[in-house]
Amino acid sequence: MSGIEGKVVAITGASSGIGEATALLLAGRGAKVVLGARRPQRLEALAARIEKAGGEAAWARTDVTRREDLSNLVKLARDRYGRLDVLVSNAGIGLISRLDDLRVEDWEKMIDVNLKGVLYGIAAALPVFREQGSGHFVNTVSTAGLRIVPLQSVYAGTKNAVRTISEGLRQEAGDSLRVTVVSPGAVRTDFAEHMAPAAKAQIGKLMEIALPPDAVARATAFAIEQPDGVDVGDIVVRPTAQT
Repeated sequence: MSGIEGKVVAITGASSGIGEATALLLAGRGAKVVLGARRPQRLEALAARIEKAGGEAAWARTDVTRREDLSNLVKLARDRYGRLDVLVSNAGIGLISRLDDLRVEDWEKMIDVNLKGVLYGIAAALPVFREQGSGHFVNTVSTAGLRIVPLQSVYAGTKNAVRTISEGLRQEAGDSLRVTVVSPGAVRTDFAEHMAPAAKAQIGKLMEIALPPDAVARATAFAIEQPDGVDVGDIVVRPTAQT
């Protein structure tokens, strides 16, 4: 039996990209996955795909900017499977642009999704983990917070805020909870879909060397499968060609 088999794992941003790849990998290794994202049709299709392959999956439309949606996702895990072992807070957006462009609404959206969405997940899952005496937070951040470049100031700021909160949570968690941050570099996803043209051009160059989403999923699985008492705190996953 692996360190993943039988665990109940909730995943936000599960309808595509890294979240979808993580759901497929963990379900394939025996986890019961609880899928959350804003696109219910894609969630339903992903759950059906997992179940057809012999896995177990539940899903709920989840907008991480709504605290009650995160509460409902955690509740679904407990109602369906009796517990929650891992919360993967993966939902995120990167509406990058020059600060001079004053795309203030985009800044607010990134704060709401990338930062407040993670906090709402913590608020929903932490009491459950305390009650159980065990639990694991896995928060997706970014290498954008490790190497600051133009156009990504606010995006990197939200990701570094999550990095800071995660470290504080780790120190407060005690010896029964685990906290991991995963920092992907360039990954082939629809990340650039809603960016400004200049930002799309910047990201487009990175896509030439980008990793497949399942590379990040494997890093998440590595953290989850560790035995009790082992906390993998920080994982960076980037293409070898990325500076």
